[in-house]
Amino acid sequence: MCVTRVMTAVLLMASAVPAQTPTNPLPSPIEAVDGLLEVSFVEFATLPNIDGETARMMLLIDEPGTERLFVNDMRGPLYSVTYDGRTVTHYLDVNAENWRVNVQSPRRGLGLQSFAFHPQFTQSGTPGFGKLYTWTDTSNTVPDPDFVPGGGDNTHDIVLLEWTTETPGATTYDGGPPRELLRIEQPFRNHNGGHIEFNPLALPSDPDFALLYVGMADGGSGGDPLNNAQNLGSVFGKILRLDPLGSNSANGRYGIPEDNPFANDRDPTTLGEIYAYGVRNPHRFGWDSQNGNLFVGDIGQNLVEELSLVTAGANLGWNDWEGSFRFISREEVSLVDQRGDATVTFPLAEYGHVDPLLPPRSAMTGGIVYRRGEIEKLANLVLFGELVSGEIFYIPADDLPTGGQGAIRRILLNDNGESKTFMQLIHEKNVEQGKPPTPRADLRFGTGPGGRVFLLNKHDGIIRLLVPENDTP
Repeated sequence: MCVTRVMTAVLLMASAVPAQTPTNPLPSPIEAVDGLLEVSFVEFATLPNIDGETARMMLLIDEPGTERLFVNDMRGPLYSVTYDGRTVTHYLDVNAENWRVNVQSPRRGLGLQSFAFHPQFTQSGTPGFGKLYTWTDTSNTVPDPDFVPGGGDNTHDIVLLEWTTETPGATTYDGGPPRELLRIEQPFRNHNGGHIEFNPLALPSDPDFALLYVGMADGGSGGDPLNNAQNLGSVFGKILRLDPLGSNSANGRYGIPEDNPFANDRDPTTLGEIYAYGVRNPHRFGWDSQNGNLFVGDIGQNLVEELSLVTAGANLGWNDWEGSFRFISREEVSLVDQRGDATVTFPLAEYGHVDPLLPPRSAMTGGIVYRRGEIEKLANLVLFGELVSGEIFYIPADDLPTGGQGAIRRILLNDNGESKTFMQLIHEKNVEQGKPPTPRADLRFGTGPGGRVFLLNKHDGIIRLLVPENDTP
């Protein structure tokens, strides 16, 4: 379908703008045409199927010391990909029988959630040499957890594991079994761990160097029934900041940085591990290489999705607030006193589930800041998206908005001169593969050397790279 037909359909759907209501707090539609960008791409690499099922890609990152990209399949495999995309190699299977990790991945939101390489991974003689970390759901609940939710169904655990390879540049992992740093008992099947990452901007002389940021969702069910996110004595609904090589935690297997917001507050009811709180499902976060801003894409309940800035000690509001609105229930928010709490960090941008561009159940992903010059039209933009439909959005990185949908603009993909949504590309690939078109895209962003941007999904096995127009075939 050409871009004109897409735009015409969207404009017809959006022609009648409903009034703001507690069930539709963001009624003005996301702008479908004004500010629309069209970006070229290439099919960069393909991940292998497992038992005939498409790879469930969650994250792609760069490991500059070995000049390789790494990408995971939520069922346990971790693959390396050469910088030219031509060679994909099975590097490590977290779910291999000999490791006894028992990755739990029967549902879309469960499995190997995230992974990260220590910034000293390839630096011989340093404490972080050869170390990488995985954040995964597990069905092995025999070991005692470090944290329990105090309610719920206790469905499984999520564990932070440290792996140590002997040869960082080896084709495949050549180390021993992982060391367990942290284990959390999950109260419900959904809203498990989120993203983990070391601050890529921190230098060895910086206080933030080699500290691991760990996204931890509110525990699941709906509406945060255990009131975890606002509870500073709970790890749920938080972004944690840990020293994986330290030992001053309660279990002695990781460190709590002394400059964490609640580490030295002399309050025994708060957790020193907490960096920020009041998040529902911190799906992905990332730093702006120009100014250090930390952006998080936080998945909302049933009405509002949000992109926010994160600072030390910040309260992002959940579950007192859903986006800019006081949370009442899964079905409604209050329109009174919008953004009315000076102690809360409210979203930079947010979108509603009833927007005509989006499916009824939406979910935020992203927070990638593009500071390169190769794709000029993307320069100085924050990229994010709606993972179900695969819609790709942006806001300016240097003139940050203050909530709502007004600043959000769209990105379409140039496929040999024809503008398409990411979902269209996946559908066409599904047909080519002899499979029925998927009902959802499951969009994820990946980052490569120098800030290159990749698009991932869980339904056609293709990694796509955004490129300048003259780089397309």
